Amino acid sequence: MRIAKPLYHLVAILGILILVGALLELVTPIFSKLIIDEIVKKISGTGASVNRLIFLIALAFGLNFFGIIVTVVSERIGDHFGGRLRKFLIEKFYEKVLSLPQSYFDSEVSGKILNQLSRGIDTIRNVINAASNFILPMFLQSVFTIIVMAFYSGWVAFFTFILFPIYLLISYYSTKKWGEREVEKNIIEDYSRGRIQEVIGNIKLVKSFNSEKNEYETVSRNLQKSNEIYAKQSQAFHVYDFFRNLSLNIVLLAINAIVFYNTYIGKLTIGEMVLIIQLVNQARRPLFAMSFILTQIQMAESGSKEFFEILSIPSSEKIDLPIPDKKITNPSIEFKHVSFKYEQSKTVLEDISFTMHAKERVALVGHSGVGKSTIVNLILKFYTPTVGEIFLKGKSYAELDHRTIRNNIALVFQENELFSSTIQENVAYGSKATEDEVIQALKLANAWDFVQKLPKGIESQVGERGVRLSGGQKQRIQIARAILKNSPILILDEATSSLDSKSEREVQVALENLMKDKLVIIIAHRFSTIQNVHKIIVVDEGKIVDYGNPQELSKRKGVYSDLLNYQIEGNKKLLEQFEIY
Repeated sequence: MRIAKPLYHLVAILGILILVGALLELVTPIFSKLIIDEIVKKISGTGASVNRLIFLIALAFGLNFFGIIVTVVSERIGDHFGGRLRKFLIEKFYEKVLSLPQSYFDSEVSGKILNQLSRGIDTIRNVINAASNFILPMFLQSVFTIIVMAFYSGWVAFFTFILFPIYLLISYYSTKKWGEREVEKNIIEDYSRGRIQEVIGNIKLVKSFNSEKNEYETVSRNLQKSNEIYAKQSQAFHVYDFFRNLSLNIVLLAINAIVFYNTYIGKLTIGEMVLIIQLVNQARRPLFAMSFILTQIQMAESGSKEFFEILSIPSSEKIDLPIPDKKITNPSIEFKHVSFKYEQSKTVLEDISFTMHAKERVALVGHSGVGKSTIVNLILKFYTPTVGEIFLKGKSYAELDHRTIRNNIALVFQENELFSSTIQENVAYGSKATEDEVIQALKLANAWDFVQKLPKGIESQVGERGVRLSGGQKQRIQIARAILKNSPILILDEATSSLDSKSEREVQVALENLMKDKLVIIIAHRFSTIQNVHKIIVVDEGKIVDYGNPQELSKRKGVYSDLLNYQIEGNKKLLEQFEIY
């Protein structure tokens, strides 16, 4: 409620309607008393009036009718508030997730995040709906009921009052025990949902290793653990429920004894007895409702725990910053004594310094896991250096926001980063390009030939992560997207590593169109992709160990020449095997 300030006007309207509705709930018992008193007067012959009786019945009907209207309007606004709150909380969560540092996503499973969002939203919405439709109305009814009772019988009001702390105390311990185990269940559920999503995303891998049954049994075991916890929750709940109902019956017995005895000896009239009995019955409803609400609150508390934990993580980026219209001309990138380490890990980069000049083609080369991708992540400002500074055309990254930096960089990934939408939407992603501009980009990316042969052309769906396209086709869609962005800096992250020779050649033609007049940074293992670069930066164990053009480095002993020789020897053996070499 504290973070939902934009919805406070709805809360105020709800509060007023709930107050009026709670007062109108007293109409039936109070008017029943007045009507019965009028009937008793008639029976005893002490000045009854048929007109007064008709007036009381008509007024009671009118007030009850008005109460129905108030209740319906109140519940409708409560539902509207619940819907608005759901939208508000999802937007709040999504905005927070989009602004979180890359390091958060490096350590979390996407399915787990989505499950935490879904559970958090559902439990919060349920408890808010319950609050507007049950908690406040019932609480106010209880207060008004006890006040009216006290007017007729102090003892009855007292016993009705003590019902609430006894009932709620038992309910509190019941829901507390439930909630403690609910947290355990949520952890198991998050893992299971995350695993199911991963399995579906990697279904080819699962099937190719015949692991369907293992995956099924893993989730089944987790569900069994969850059911065992639920069984303990249920057992504890029913034990507490027994004592709750026992206390209720003991107190109600005392109240009934007082009411019937006082009516018998003439202290209370028949009408007053009926009024008190109806009020006591009305007081029981809030008790049951509050027990239900306490359970809902406990579930919301445990169910939304991770939701609010995510909201409390400090944001590293602002998603509503304006994107500059103009891109930087002739950009350069400079690293000055940059070191970097991930949380709870050893240093990944140590005292890195280099300069990449405008319109240069620079390759980052080295064994896997030596820090090449980390350098790219720092260039994209996904991470901030632990030590040192990075400069874009002489301006420190510390002075530049992430949107300005990324607006000047286009990236072609090693993996095929495509959405399960149309080719047009994938190519135009992040821009407002026209259809003609998309087609032109596809032509430059050497992709138009295959796209126009698809059943719906650029409106063809590519499937999840581009599953309906071949590896080379997916890469050329990515290249078309980068061409359309037309940024002065281009990063190629192993862009041809997973392609066959024919696809690689087709992609290389597209890359040549993309790389014109740009500062190009290439991460590559295949030396065919970096033979025309201006310089190579060789990285080993987080440090720059060599630097120069391909010709210089191939003649110099070191990591580069070793990697080059490994590839040459591998190719020789392959050719000898087929008696070609």
